[in-house]
Amino acid sequence: MEQFISITLDLLNGFGETLTIFFVTLLLALPLGLLIAFGSMSRFKPLSALTRGFVWVIRGTPLMLQLLVVYYGPGLVMGQILLTEAYAVYLTFTINYACYFSEIYRGGIESISRGQYEAGKVLGMTKGEVFFKVILLQVVKRIIPPMSNEVITLVKDTSLARVIGYYELIYFAQRYSKNAGLLWPLFYTAVYYLVFTALLTLLFRWLEKKLDYFKT
Repeated sequence: MEQFISITLDLLNGFGETLTIFFVTLLLALPLGLLIAFGSMSRFKPLSALTRGFVWVIRGTPLMLQLLVVYYGPGLVMGQILLTEAYAVYLTFTINYACYFSEIYRGGIESISRGQYEAGKVLGMTKGEVFFKVILLQVVKRIIPPMSNEVITLVKDTSLARVIGYYELIYFAQRYSKNAGLLWPLFYTAVYYLVFTALLTLLFRWLEKKLDYFKT
């Protein structure tokens, strides 16, 4: 029993780090993704081409590879590690998920008919007013399902942080497997992920219901 409590406390500590990765990534990637989406849709061709090329590279390469490059790359080039494990994880996850979010934003924005923009102009509204007062909430309604998939994927992707020595949930469980020959802590981690993803699923279902008045 004492061993179970000790391991549970250790895993809770690791889960706290997992949650830190999750919330820091969302806090930074959601607004950054919107900026990248605007860059992708820009009428200034060099900017849109550069932005879409960057998104293509990030989405087309594994997150694990990006973590290794961000953390070890500066050391190989400059001879020293410039970022701590935590900052390398936050930076990599933020950029990676911002690119994925940007495509979801872009799809949602482009799905709104041009007639709504024209109607806003006829009413004397500026482009900013049309976007934030007319378009934005409709976009939010349409992007919730794909966004929820990405957010839940983020919960599981946090386990990749251990490849550069970041002490998250799986890292603690794996340590018990290697040092003490215990397999059950690895399976035990599934409880943490399942409970958290269940809560997120309920949250997104609630959000969808709150925005049901946009149905036609």
